[in-house]
Amino acid sequence: MSKAKKRVYDSEGRQKRAAATRQTVLDAAKQLFQKDGFEGVTIEKIALAAKVSIPTVYALFQSKRGILRALMDEVMPMDQFESLVTATKQEKVPQERLKISAKIVRQMYDAERAQMGLFRGAGLLSPEFKELEQEREERRYRRQEETIKTMVKEKALAKGLGIKEARDMLWAFTGRDLYRLFVIEREWTSDAYEAWLAQLLIKTLIAQ
Repeated sequence: MSKAKKRVYDSEGRQKRAAATRQTVLDAAKQLFQKDGFEGVTIEKIALAAKVSIPTVYALFQSKRGILRALMDEVMPMDQFESLVTATKQEKVPQERLKISAKIVRQMYDAERAQMGLFRGAGLLSPEFKELEQEREERRYRRQEETIKTMVKEKALAKGLGIKEARDMLWAFTGRDLYRLFVIEREWTSDAYEAWLAQLLIKTLIAQ
């Protein structure tokens, strides 16, 4: 085997081991957060539970906040999310585009559902969580700008509805709280929630 090929294999092996270690740390941290609460867990406890060194945890995540951010970001597989975003951009019919938007948030919150208790618990106690959640909501608001601007170009936006007002509505209607109220509190099926949300977005944002 050539030295070049050996280096490639070694590099791939290191990447796989690093990914496996990262996931082990995240799994351990999630279990500890659910058991002891965010504030009751330290990097030292996480390292011990994951059976790795403390410097390894810091090298991977820099801080406990970094671990929480990773847990928040991993709930929905990136390839699944990106495929839906791509479908939204490629869709030419505004109504169908909003239906895909409803599907994105439904799938995202379905994936997040098992961790909602953990995140709400962290939010009650941790300023770090609230800051991270605010960052995520700002990113979501920025990502949705393209959807509204496209509707403006197509002259599809409801009469009298301004860009900022439309963005605010899209952001609010697709927020986590409505999913929680309907699906978790009132026990709607995810399918029913998605269908209702799609129709709400279409009736509210699109010119009839």
